[in-house]
Amino acid sequence: MAEQTLEEIEYKTLSVIVPVYNERTTVAEIIRRVRTVEVPLIVDVVVVDDGSNDGTEKVLAAIEDSTVRVISHETNQGKGAAIRTGLHQARGDLVLVQDADLEYDPADWPRLLDPIVKHKAAVVYGSRFTGERKNMLPLHWIGNRVLSLVTNMLYSSTLSDMETCYKLFDRRVLDGITIVSNRFDFEPEITAKVLRRGFRIYEVPISYAGREPDEGKKITWRDGFGALKALVRFRFTRKF
Repeated sequence: MAEQTLEEIEYKTLSVIVPVYNERTTVAEIIRRVRTVEVPLIVDVVVVDDGSNDGTEKVLAAIEDSTVRVISHETNQGKGAAIRTGLHQARGDLVLVQDADLEYDPADWPRLLDPIVKHKAAVVYGSRFTGERKNMLPLHWIGNRVLSLVTNMLYSSTLSDMETCYKLFDRRVLDGITIVSNRFDFEPEITAKVLRRGFRIYEVPISYAGREPDEGKKITWRDGFGALKALVRFRFTRKF
């Protein structure tokens, strides 16, 4: 697999896609953190409310302004569908995914951006396994490690954290890629398609404060099996 490179450009705008589903207690705080982080770029925030029914929509209505755009799905469709909607709305020449549950801290954005603005990489992932973190539940830890191992075996990569939320892209990497996954299988799909296009993924350490199921964590062991199936399917499908 040959490594692709892109012509060096001066990046001006970072689009941040925030998929949200029933995060009434955390979404205002994550937007506050997003607004206060300092990066040398214009920040374009696109929040996609994926059919929330817990009052999240009211919180978003109160915080939407010229710096934060809110797009709403009438019904819940899944994280992948929300990100797909966000990608259609994103204006930046860089694109970052930011979960709304406070597990990931926007204070880590400068770490993610550094390799890209220095033209060392076109895709950067934040690894939860190489930085400061609150320990995961054993089942989640094992599942994440297995999925990264399978990714490396199928795609000749050396990722430590394929399932990380923090994925940052030069927008041109995504050109021509069609995302079809609606749920958490977005993570293996985008990773598979980026690797198959010949882009090597740069990893940087990030902090992580994982939630427990009783705190609202939505991903389950069933999503792990879906991710495994997606990794195999997208390894051999012809269409990107």
